Amino acid sequence: MSEFDAIRPYADSEVAAVLKRLLGDSAFLQIITHFRFPKHAKAFGWLLEPLVAWRLRREFKDVTSVAGLQDKIEVYVDNTIERATDGVTYSGVDRLKSGSAYLFLANHRDIVMDPAFVNYAVYHAGLPTPRIAIGDNLLQKPFVSDLMRLNKSFIVHRSLESRREKLAAYQLLSAYINHSIVSDCQSIWIAQAEGRAKDGDDRTDSAILKMFHMSRKAEPFGDVIRQLNLTPTSISYEYDPCDQAKARELYIRATTGNYSKAPGEDDASIALGITGYKGRVHVNFAEPIRDNLEDTKLLAAEMDRQILAGYRLFPAHYLAYAMWDEQDAALAVPSAAEVFPATELAKAEQEWARRLAACPAEHRPFLVLQYATPVRNQYRVKAGLAL
Repeated sequence: MSEFDAIRPYADSEVAAVLKRLLGDSAFLQIITHFRFPKHAKAFGWLLEPLVAWRLRREFKDVTSVAGLQDKIEVYVDNTIERATDGVTYSGVDRLKSGSAYLFLANHRDIVMDPAFVNYAVYHAGLPTPRIAIGDNLLQKPFVSDLMRLNKSFIVHRSLESRREKLAAYQLLSAYINHSIVSDCQSIWIAQAEGRAKDGDDRTDSAILKMFHMSRKAEPFGDVIRQLNLTPTSISYEYDPCDQAKARELYIRATTGNYSKAPGEDDASIALGITGYKGRVHVNFAEPIRDNLEDTKLLAAEMDRQILAGYRLFPAHYLAYAMWDEQDAALAVPSAAEVFPATELAKAEQEWARRLAACPAEHRPFLVLQYATPVRNQYRVKAGLAL
């Protein structure tokens, strides 16, 4: 048994058996049926589910490898992206070299689509897609775990309680990430901090950077980071499909001091994040870190600088900043009209007004916060000010 079997993605030799299990899982088939036939699944699901299962078995019957599976599902990913966005752009993809593996450390706004957009860029550049870190809190149903591990996801154990268990889990995670990049030459995608930045404030957790080094403590920290090709990655959405839900959560936290997720809330966020309207999306790949930064806090600050500088601000961000109560007087932030053409701005003003109107008045400041914070952060980086 491999030391990584408990967390690693499925291997090619396991694909056929896992697909068979997945396509016989009634909970999975129900989700697919509701996604494919949203108007009819509730009343006729009993009839449609066997048909969906039959079609999926026929379509995937010859798939025997992870790469073959990704080739099959790429068509669906492309269609979903086309329906839910006004276009996806990339910068820095030319920095990614064939035969090299990278540790993509990215800001985190959406559970599924953040790594999906990175995958999309890498796949269409003709390079192997990265392995994806996913928290075990999102794998509560067996079919979800199967589905994600088929698609090159590996498990981050976050639900452990004892300090000893957590330490062992992070040691194993560190060893797996290093093994993937150095030995397997397979890239990794991981978020810069645990959980989504629901307030729009993208910051790197230095504990994650420390974790990368845990399994190689005998070696200098800076040498390990350079060997891992640690690459700051910025993912920017013009509109967040989950912004209303995030505003509600932020409001409840601010007024009560805590927030408890309802059953199925993560599933709903995943579904809305995939299918909801995002406007334009941009992904930027910075140069891998080459500076000898031996201190994790200094490295975290550099990661923040690179990720925030690479974030693309859209008109809605400037519109939100203009009405934000926490504007930074030290920053020379232009108005949206000074940055964007009139026709582009007019369209954005209509969409921003619609989102504000749909948001309960008490939640509205937290909607504004999500879009305004990236403006403040980027202009502080441009001005050379501390974040």
